[in-house]
Amino acid sequence: MGIWLTVIILGIVEGLTEFLPVSSTGHLILATELLGYDASRWAIFNIAIQPGAILAIVVLYRKLFWDMFTGFFRRDPVAIAFVRNLLLAFFPAVVLGLAFGDYIEVLLENAVVVAWALIIGGFAILLVERFAKPVESGGVANLSVRQSVLIGVVQCLAMIPGVSRSGATILGAMSFGVDRKTAAEFSFFLALPTLTGATVLQLFKHRDAITSNDLGLIAVGALVSFVVAWAVIKGFLAVVTRYGFAPFAWYRIIVGIAALIWLNSR
Repeated sequence: MGIWLTVIILGIVEGLTEFLPVSSTGHLILATELLGYDASRWAIFNIAIQPGAILAIVVLYRKLFWDMFTGFFRRDPVAIAFVRNLLLAFFPAVVLGLAFGDYIEVLLENAVVVAWALIIGGFAILLVERFAKPVESGGVANLSVRQSVLIGVVQCLAMIPGVSRSGATILGAMSFGVDRKTAAEFSFFLALPTLTGATVLQLFKHRDAITSNDLGLIAVGALVSFVVAWAVIKGFLAVVTRYGFAPFAWYRIIVGIAALIWLNSR
């Protein structure tokens, strides 16, 4: 398979899965395995194209972000609470990411870990959907300090590839009483500092492994992920509001089982 086609496929996978509770990292690892490539070789590329998906959030919510940005400097209480909640939820990932970064990189090369995480995460989604008692939260700025910190702690589970950052934050939020729409939007917004920080850190650590020839590949992969993520986000909230997260749970379980069967048969 040509290198450019591989880049486009991985960009599509990133854009499709980054903001859904199915694990973009897990799908990228499985995709590289299916394409016959060494997952460790493509790990940095998969991280480097994440800014494309991040940009989709910025574009779609640009008015909200601008209002929160300007409101913060005007000392608007809503804007201050919005920024506070995002920073509180982001902080646990910073601490654990710096402490266990090297161990996480080892897991990024293990497709079996991904498969099991997909299955276990699928059942976790079904349990949360069944027993969580979310109430109307009124938006990200209305979350409490306690809720924001706890959601940030739960997000750290996504350091295990296959768990899903968006899945962990959304379901964690619902477990702490947040409604589906607010939980999903909080997960979207929390992706900005979390994914940006992780991308910058990993690219800095592995800067010697990236050549000028890789920049074009990364740019195309990021562009593809931006376009696909933009389309996915627009429809995601409508699907979740109507059907909940159970369809994603069963998808995870089916993909995880199929991946285990395939990996054990090689």
